[in-house]
Amino acid sequence: STNVRPAGACPGRDGVMDLPERWHTGSDSELKVEKDGASDGESKVDPGVPEVPAPADDTPEVLNKALSGLSSRWKNWWVRGILTLAMISFFFLIIYLGPMVLMMIVLCVQIKCFQEIITIGYSVYHSYHLPWFRTLSWYFLLCVNYFFYGETVTDSFFALVQREEPLRILSKYHRIISFALYLTGFCMFVLSLVKKHYRLQFYMFGWTHVTLLIVVTQSHLIIHNLFEGMIWFIVPISCVICNDIMAYMFGFFFGRTPLIKLSPKKTWEGFIGGLFSTIVFGIMLSYVMAGCRYFVCPVEFNTNSNSFQVECEPSELFQLQDYALPSVLESVTGWTTVRLYPFQIHSIALSSFASIMGPFGGFFASGFKRAFKIKDFANTIPGHGGIMDRFDCQYLMATFVNVYIASFIRGPNPSKVIQQLLALRVDQQLHIFNSLKAHLTEKGLLPALQEATA
Repeated sequence: STNVRPAGACPGRDGVMDLPERWHTGSDSELKVEKDGASDGESKVDPGVPEVPAPADDTPEVLNKALSGLSSRWKNWWVRGILTLAMISFFFLIIYLGPMVLMMIVLCVQIKCFQEIITIGYSVYHSYHLPWFRTLSWYFLLCVNYFFYGETVTDSFFALVQREEPLRILSKYHRIISFALYLTGFCMFVLSLVKKHYRLQFYMFGWTHVTLLIVVTQSHLIIHNLFEGMIWFIVPISCVICNDIMAYMFGFFFGRTPLIKLSPKKTWEGFIGGLFSTIVFGIMLSYVMAGCRYFVCPVEFNTNSNSFQVECEPSELFQLQDYALPSVLESVTGWTTVRLYPFQIHSIALSSFASIMGPFGGFFASGFKRAFKIKDFANTIPGHGGIMDRFDCQYLMATFVNVYIASFIRGPNPSKVIQQLLALRVDQQLHIFNSLKAHLTEKGLLPALQEATA
């Protein structure tokens, strides 16, 4: 069999039958590509990239004994299945614990993903002996997180920030403090440059910054989605998980036609089966969650109770409405209308992206691992690889959801505008009041408002 990586984080990841080598390649030279994990051309271009040792099998001894009589293919299937159920159970637990715990979990996942990618860089380029570099990599992670989390807190919890003097000062000078912190790290890097190692040090400097761009920026967008309402966090992530599982199942039992050379064990059968399953799952999950305020309300800070709350009057997006069915569906079902939440329609776009474009995050990760001849980012989760193997598609999904909300969902937030107005000086508030009053009077709305309140 070919030497390809096992589990990853995207639909159909190794979730297919072992394909004959003649399907993987079209020539002897291409066959060698699949066996070695890199083409001859790649080897000639970059012969100095060493192979990172594959992580040892860390499957729990209990599972090894229980599954000892099975073939390696079915053993991997059961290990992946059991660990998947455990991870889904943990996911339900953190949802129950609330949005603040979810935010901390996102931060922990981000740090672990950063550690896995940076460790590969150290191993590949033998950079452990370079002065300060491990320290600088983690320092830059701290700086970027300080910047992004500071922006999130200032934007989402403005009332809390304005009420506490230390937070108000940090918020006012947040960007200059963030820049000063980064500038300190930049100067430390320049001072750490060592003769005969300049190229290697700049390799690792670029490696660190690209990793920060991929991991920290995307996790910041995930948290932004979370504060819009947990439904914008849970549904996209669940769609990717569902697509992963269903594409694996369809591919495992029905897969015959290869999908992409980067991941030879992915098949069209798994891809298409995962697509339709995920769309149905997204519509059903959205129907269940859209009726619960705990999931649809934005996360806000209540100044009266001094606590974070998830309570609001649901918007029209989460209120049932009647939709007329097309004539084709009407003739099949016999229904003229169907009652849905508008969010269910948006969930079709989310689940479709998770099934069609989301896997490209996995393909990107596959190409990265093939470039450095490794099977997984780490061996954190038996049968699945590292945390990054589980979340490569989630990061791409997070960007789409954030862009989708900004483009089609989010509008002006009156509560945030009022909070910012109350933070102004009295003379500034009066100026805005008079300007608004003059505008409403000019539009002929103020008299009507006065009569309505009389």
